[in-house]
Amino acid sequence: MSSVVQHRSHSAGVSAADWLDHHPQGAGLVQAAHRLLAAQAALAAKLPPALKPWVRVARMDGQQMTVVVPGPAHAARLRQLTPQAARHLQDAGWPVETIVVRIDAAMGRNVTQKPQRLAQPLDAQALQAFEALGREIGPGPLAQAIDTLLRRHRPA
Repeated sequence: MSSVVQHRSHSAGVSAADWLDHHPQGAGLVQAAHRLLAAQAALAAKLPPALKPWVRVARMDGQQMTVVVPGPAHAARLRQLTPQAARHLQDAGWPVETIVVRIDAAMGRNVTQKPQRLAQPLDAQALQAFEALGREIGPGPLAQAIDTLLRRHRPA
């Protein structure tokens, strides 16, 4: 397992990868993770692009698949698609009769981050050019926009 980060336990001197490879519980955990990831990929093939990033396969229990989404809107949309998705999974060889949708509000917390500001600050020459343009045009929405731009970009 070369893709697993090597973390060493101070007390045992065993890396996490070694434990996963050689301990019965670790091997079962790796198998379960691979199975859930494969089920996730098979399910994602049937989902609309806007919904794919928000759906996670959480559990496979016999013929029931449990998936989690971050909110009620995602859950409502996914519940509309579960009969077709279950048939798609059956056709792909998965023994899934039902798909249960659960909401996990914590899922969306890491995804919703404030976007980085991409605007570059205006230099003195650009500010002078906007000031001159503002003086040349008459009152109106464009003049207001230029005034707002100048207020935001002038040094404090």
